[in-house]
Amino acid sequence: MEHSKLQRTTGLPGAVLLGLGSIVGTGAFVSIGFGAELAGSYLVWAIALAAIVAACNGLSSAQLAAIHPVSGGTYEYGYRFLNHDLGFTAGWLFVLAKSASAATAALAIGTTVANAFGWSSYAEIGLSIAVLAALAALVMGGLKRSNRANAVLVAIAVGALVLFIGYSFTLEPVTAALDAAQEPQQWSDVLAAAALLFVAYTGYGRIATMGEEVTEPRHTIPRAIATTVLVVTILYLFIGVALLNFPLGTADSLVLADLAKAQQAPIWLYSAIAVGAVVAMAGVVLNLLLGVSRVVLAMARRKDLPDSLSNLNAERTSAPAAILFSAAVMLVLVLIGDLQIAWSFSAFTVLVYYSLTNLAALKVNADLRFIPRWISILGLLSCLSLAAFVELTVLGYGIGLIVVGLIWHRIRRSSAATSEE
Repeated sequence: MEHSKLQRTTGLPGAVLLGLGSIVGTGAFVSIGFGAELAGSYLVWAIALAAIVAACNGLSSAQLAAIHPVSGGTYEYGYRFLNHDLGFTAGWLFVLAKSASAATAALAIGTTVANAFGWSSYAEIGLSIAVLAALAALVMGGLKRSNRANAVLVAIAVGALVLFIGYSFTLEPVTAALDAAQEPQQWSDVLAAAALLFVAYTGYGRIATMGEEVTEPRHTIPRAIATTVLVVTILYLFIGVALLNFPLGTADSLVLADLAKAQQAPIWLYSAIAVGAVVAMAGVVLNLLLGVSRVVLAMARRKDLPDSLSNLNAERTSAPAAILFSAAVMLVLVLIGDLQIAWSFSAFTVLVYYSLTNLAALKVNADLRFIPRWISILGLLSCLSLAAFVELTVLGYGIGLIVVGLIWHRIRRSSAATSEE
């Protein structure tokens, strides 16, 4: 069985960078804008609420990953601590949710570049596909090579965000005379914003799904998750405060680069923010390809997906078939071509996914626990509550896809049982 295991090549710094690379992209440059559109002047409260939910879920993920450090994340935890239906559902939701997040990031890259050069919507889709293909090729080279690229991407992204935050404080604050576009219509809008913003935190889950490739996973994974959530919360709060200095109704979109452009920021500054956004979102696609492909790998090993997807390369540093399958799912979502629908779909599916994470964490024996049960209970209740505030149409599609997945799972199990007889 050892020949089918991936090598452990990532320490604490690499694991933290993996989490940051999965978060500091679409979350920072795009989804906080979506949150501002809903929550307006209450954006910081929505960010704080999302941070609390993320912290609970992060601790539950760390608890599970520390005692069961394998590739697959909640998919594997569901099988071990819950049952096969819930385990499969977790894996199915992870692939759907994170493929939607990756598609959002790829589309945002295409949109940012096409807008900068005045290109058509066809060019946006073409660029998105090209980015997806290029990063899939990079991930095929293995985690060690991907980590080097990821470190560079994170550094550039954080640098661009610091420039945006700094520029915002040179503007005259507008919070004292907010226009209608900056006031939430009702409190449910603030909760809906928190649901969208929660997705912007969940890159720490990538650390757990890479459990098979992290050195000393029982120590590295909990520390990496806690560090990632803390760093991102601080960064998001700064961005949230910065956005309150912008009249949100004046830009074509609430993507950070477009906000800076609408305020007639110097061309060098707008360019730096746009480049940082593109680089950061490329980092998101890179890390999501890694994370989704590892869950696909785990599902193929359990026969929930075709066996061929579990094949590794000769050096055991990559899973080429799983990566290509993951890229294909993301490609389908890219072709839909709608940023906000893709992100909202990701929000619903990831909230249900982390509900299962918390449920599994509650099943861990008392002698193996290092977090109190109430944290997982709070995480479970908050995830289910926020999921109810996602757009109704997206909610319907999400539930429908869960049902379709479970039907597929039951058929696969039935076929496997028949063949064994």
